[in-house]
Amino acid sequence: MDAPREGTAAPASAGQRAVFDASTDAVAVVDARGVVIGWTRAAEDLLGIPAAEIVGAPAARLLAMPGDPVRAAGVAERCRAGKGWSGLIRLRHRDGRSVEADLRVSASFQLGADECFLLSAREQRPQWTVGRSLLDGFLTRAPVGMAVLDTQLRYLWLNETLERFGGVPRQQRLGRRLSELLPGLETDAIEGLMSKVIETGVPVTDYEYVGWSWADPHRQHAYSTSFFPLVDADNSITGVGYMVLDVTERWNARQLLALVNEAGTRIGTTLDVLRTAQELADFAVPRFADFVVVDLLEPVLSTDGHGAWLPDAGPAPAGPVMRRAGMSSVREGCPEAVVRIGEPVDFVPPPHDAHVIVDGDPILIPVLDPSDEAWATEQPARAASIREFGLHSLISVPMRARNTALGLATFIRSLNPASFQPDDVLVAQELVARAALCVDNARRYTREHTAAVTLQRSLLPQALTGGTALEVASSYLPADPSDGVGGDWFDVIPLSGARVGLVVGDVVGHGITAAATMGRLRTAVQTLADMELPPDELLAHLDDLVLRLSEEQTDGGTTHSATAFQGATCLYAVYDPATRRCAMARAGHPPPVVVAPDGQVSFPEPPAGPPLGLGGMGFEAGEIELAENSLLGLYTNGLVESADGDMERGMTRLGELLSRRGLDLDTLCATAVRHLLPVPQPDDIALLLTRTHALGPDHIVSWDVPVDPAAVADIRALATRQVEAWGLGELAMTTELIVSELVTNAIRYAEPPIRVRLLRDSRLTCEVADGSSTAPRLRHARSMDEGGRGLFLVAQLTHRWGARYTAGGKVIWAEQETP
Repeated sequence: MDAPREGTAAPASAGQRAVFDASTDAVAVVDARGVVIGWTRAAEDLLGIPAAEIVGAPAARLLAMPGDPVRAAGVAERCRAGKGWSGLIRLRHRDGRSVEADLRVSASFQLGADECFLLSAREQRPQWTVGRSLLDGFLTRAPVGMAVLDTQLRYLWLNETLERFGGVPRQQRLGRRLSELLPGLETDAIEGLMSKVIETGVPVTDYEYVGWSWADPHRQHAYSTSFFPLVDADNSITGVGYMVLDVTERWNARQLLALVNEAGTRIGTTLDVLRTAQELADFAVPRFADFVVVDLLEPVLSTDGHGAWLPDAGPAPAGPVMRRAGMSSVREGCPEAVVRIGEPVDFVPPPHDAHVIVDGDPILIPVLDPSDEAWATEQPARAASIREFGLHSLISVPMRARNTALGLATFIRSLNPASFQPDDVLVAQELVARAALCVDNARRYTREHTAAVTLQRSLLPQALTGGTALEVASSYLPADPSDGVGGDWFDVIPLSGARVGLVVGDVVGHGITAAATMGRLRTAVQTLADMELPPDELLAHLDDLVLRLSEEQTDGGTTHSATAFQGATCLYAVYDPATRRCAMARAGHPPPVVVAPDGQVSFPEPPAGPPLGLGGMGFEAGEIELAENSLLGLYTNGLVESADGDMERGMTRLGELLSRRGLDLDTLCATAVRHLLPVPQPDDIALLLTRTHALGPDHIVSWDVPVDPAAVADIRALATRQVEAWGLGELAMTTELIVSELVTNAIRYAEPPIRVRLLRDSRLTCEVADGSSTAPRLRHARSMDEGGRGLFLVAQLTHRWGARYTAGGKVIWAEQETP
């Protein structure tokens, strides 16, 4: 078909273009004689007539109405003028029924030598009309509340749903404002929004609010409301309409979800059992309940054992042994509580028993009745509290986590008139489950931390004593207050001859790893000191130990960073009250501080050795003489190292603090640490203070011994008389035997010179020095042997005995407890 020429049809409007859309309309082409020469599939669908039956036939066959030649001629003339035509016409379907259609006829156009017209038709659909009664029924019974108000916000009309929402009869609403009818709603805000809609003409949608209504005065409801202006024919605002929907369930679900999410950030902020229990109570009041108590099983609050009862550990105890761990109330001071925090609790809501804590379900009592026989009999005090404070609804939820029973949480309402519902139990369970997990974490942490701290603190000396040679005071502060100890340590070790060993050390780092290494080093120092090694030799052996520790913690050349040993410093000193001399050696450690009796401060510096763990370098000892009542202080670098790393300034301040007079040793130690403690504290701190004393000539006596067996009797007699002169007659016989055995062994097996010394200190000490370096050996003589029992008798009669080596030989010593 040739396209129509320009100007043969009137310009088509948007509506006409839609009408001529061949994809939806039935289209046919008719020539000037009225014969159909073109027929589309859409035309066949509309009238049911296939193209084979209609093409070549008169178009008049398609009409279901009488022919009108005059009207047809007028339409043809209009179309020939290029204007086209449209109108409503009745067509005949193939099955005989009539089809009402909108018909469009185009301007005429040439198709070859023939004049043609394009016809387009669309079936006219009947328009649905709503009756007044149907519309009234829709507005009145819709599940959405609707109302119409005038510009003064007075009710003109409302439907039954809104009447049911508010609980105020329709006749009482008409002509009155919302604020006059429902004071329990946010009437000021709602009326403010409606006034704004009237002023601006801009609608407000989905405004949500919460309030009370006369329809359900004991329960809070949530509503979603949309406000829109009412406009008359001249576009002026004559009032406001609104639609309201009760969204209480959606609102509650959203609020409860927010509540549970917030609980995750507010409960369990610390690893403390009591704090977590109190956080649960504080969080739930008043959001969820008016009075909340949290009772935990007594073992949960203990750091001994496992701290809880496991369901598979056997039958539950006859009565729950619990203590009040937390509580909160809308009333100040929790007057509803029968039991205070920390007191024993035996409460389980009757008629339930202890099994509810272990394997029971949550308990819901929507309405509490204090006159109930079970409450009156089993819980009379609580029944009285229910009656006095109007407690009316209760939920109790067992606290369990990781298959462990922890306690019971109870939620009660009093001022809130709404009773707990089954949905509230789910919320309570979620809150308690989160809290129970936090309590269990705190319980486990507390138990493990207490054990770790106890173990760490056991690595330090529990009691320090310097005998009569030294007064001792100490202070220790780990870098992390939650840790028991860190890498610093100190010790006071009693040695033979009234001497005292002093040690202070610092393992690099702090925390449990440094503490473990410190414990091994402290044990090693004690063992080496018992061997009577001089300070420089002791540090050499300790350096070897540190090297072995480093090798143990290196696997295949790869160091495990969690336990890698990074080195240590140490200072070891030995004070002899008989000579008032102090020998010391140090391995990378700060020098000691000495305050003379006249207040003069000095920092004697024995040769500085390398830190422990470097290996390959030796240590040297130095010796100083201390006047009686001198103060000797050993410390770690954490005490004197300031923020700028200036240790000299810190040492000067330490000397000034320790030189103050009139303070006892403990007070002086605490004061120095308090003034020097950096904030924040980056490192562990240790301070060991001693005040020296001397053994006077009346406490020491010595004799040279000739290398003659006959001299044994003379020395024995001298020793016996001296012991009796000291008032220790009870020890005369054993002293006589000890001197006899040790001197005889020295004359028989050792080399001169031989010298005997007696010291009266907290113990009576007998020393025999000789020029031999041969170590004595304790033998077990056979029954027929004539000798070999001397040292065995000495070991049996004395508190302890041993040998130490000197530059000129050795000393065999034996100590006896004084009466």
